[in-house]
Amino acid sequence: MTERGKRPLEVELPLRVGTYDIDYAGIVSNIVYLRWLEDLRTVILEAHFPLQEQLARGRTPVLLSTEIHYVRAIRLFEKPLGRMWLASAGKVRWALEGEISVDGKLAARAKHELASVDATTFKPLPADPKLRELFEAAQKA
Repeated sequence: MTERGKRPLEVELPLRVGTYDIDYAGIVSNIVYLRWLEDLRTVILEAHFPLQEQLARGRTPVLLSTEIHYVRAIRLFEKPLGRMWLASAGKVRWALEGEISVDGKLAARAKHELASVDATTFKPLPADPKLRELFEAAQKA
């Protein structure tokens, strides 16, 4: 996964642990991490590559895979912080990486593989040139 210093388009989101997020062992359930990653993906898209703009151009991103590595448990009353960034932008696929931490200690790392499809036919499209431009510009900054 991406090194700390190379995180193009990084966004940050304070996360909330609700009582309904806790499983029988008293820790945040694995499914909650997926919701948090969805929230982070929404924030990064809103900030850098608005979904509304993509849809207006007849495109929509689709999630191909999610990979999560759990490092330490998160419990009720802890205050997790999520971060997500654009890790790669290929000709067809692109990837977002993220992490969730508590008090600066890593709790989970994640990676999303995505692609773009035609918003009407859902047929695959090449990666949006704007996405690749944003990635390349961020790499140079």
